[in-house]
Amino acid sequence: MAKGPVLFDLDADTSVRPSVADAPAVVDVTTQDAPQGQAMQIAARLAARKPSLLSRLFWGLGSVLVGAFISLAAWTFVTDLMARYPLLGTAMAVLLSAFLLVLALVALRELAAFGRLGRLDSLRHSAVQALAHEDLNAARDVTDRLVLLYKGREDTRWGRDRLAELRTDQLDAAGLLAVAEKEVLAPLDLAAQREVEAAARQVATVTALVPLALADVAAALTSNLRMIRRIAEVYGGRSGFFGSWRLTRAVLSHLIATGAVAVGDDMLEPILGGSLLGKLSRRFGEGLVNGALTARVGVAAMEVCRPLPFTSAQRPKVRSIITRSLGGLFGKGSKEN
Repeated sequence: MAKGPVLFDLDADTSVRPSVADAPAVVDVTTQDAPQGQAMQIAARLAARKPSLLSRLFWGLGSVLVGAFISLAAWTFVTDLMARYPLLGTAMAVLLSAFLLVLALVALRELAAFGRLGRLDSLRHSAVQALAHEDLNAARDVTDRLVLLYKGREDTRWGRDRLAELRTDQLDAAGLLAVAEKEVLAPLDLAAQREVEAAARQVATVTALVPLALADVAAALTSNLRMIRRIAEVYGGRSGFFGSWRLTRAVLSHLIATGAVAVGDDMLEPILGGSLLGKLSRRFGEGLVNGALTARVGVAAMEVCRPLPFTSAQRPKVRSIITRSLGGLFGKGSKEN
């Protein structure tokens, strides 16, 4: 075997000359198999999915049939019991009547919750119209309805008093609604942001620490439902179970339609800081991304539940909420710009 360097004459046969185009693509280890927030994306799609007509018919008719069977069975049981044992039958009839009364009260509460959410939607729509047409009288009507909405709340008393003092100095619709935003809604915006931060932190922690399959999806869905319900309560739209579910579906459907329930550099940069993503454990990274997606859902819920649109007041920045809520999980957060 010959010793020493071996020379290849590439000029003799150009077909063996290596080409840069034939080289395999360089894999970026910092983004390969990066966390994508699967729990939040699955929960969002489950909540926003609209049932088909066949499914609605199935569940509707099934509910009616099951309700009819239960009602007939209960009626037969009570009447037979009264015929055999009048005292026990009377007691059972009283208990059944009390249960039906509670059920009726729950139904009324749900209807009232839908009414409160409708008031917020109507007020926001009126404010948008007043701004679009620069109608001062319409803006004054909006502020009157806003004050009436928060009339019994102590946390808005100071703001309502300030609005009453300053409203006569405003000569245009934009200025009047700007004063209403600053004086009445500013403390409510801060309270809603705190709810968003708490929910984002909770989703991130549960996803990172709970290894059970689908447990992170359930935790993300329930946390987002609770967050949206509390945001609605902050703005005066306290809702029941069905109202919260309908509101959640509206928020998540909008986010999915706009492609906002996805991981982007704008979410990861303030908490992950570039190459740090590749150094995180898969589970911990998923928790952070799910928390960041929860923050995005929370900001959208604020826009939906707020009685006035964000005009003069600055819309909450998702990056800032992510930094405050999730930056502490690293022991330090990046500074806000």
